[in-house]
Amino acid sequence: MDDVLIPVLVCGILFIGLPWIILHYITQWKKSGTISREDENLLDDLYETARRLDDRLHSIERIVAAETPELEVRRPAPELPRSDIRQIREK
Repeated sequence: MDDVLIPVLVCGILFIGLPWIILHYITQWKKSGTISREDENLLDDLYETARRLDDRLHSIERIVAAETPELEVRRPAPELPRSDIRQIREK
């Protein structure tokens, strides 16, 4: 009985199980190739949070610079408008 069961099991795994696993993960890979709406919303929220934190940091730098005139405050590059960021993301 074992002489028949083992070759049938091995053939089943090789010709049914292995291709099914490979095709399953290829399908999953193709699905995840694009950004989902949920991920895009998360990125928008993170962008807004980063922008607010940047505004707070600039406020603190202005306060410190006003109190300590000899302190040199570094000026970052100008911020891109939100519409430009979306165009960059779409490319």
